[in-house]
Amino acid sequence: MRLLNISPTKSVLEEIFNQVISTNVITRDERKRLRNVLSVNYLDDDEYILINRLVERIPSGWVKLVE
Repeated sequence: MRLLNISPTKSVLEEIFNQVISTNVITRDERKRLRNVLSVNYLDDDEYILINRLVERIPSGWVKLVE
């Protein structure tokens, strides 16, 4: 049996991405978690893609910022 090597960073980003996409809202806590990931960890290409997909949805109105 082969185990997949999924980084904790990727798991956090996928969790946030899935939550935001399902609700169309990004909360202060989710933004804080994203900032922590960005400031502490090296991101691979897939992780950058997730973040870019979130960021692109904010100006277009698909995702709303809430407090």
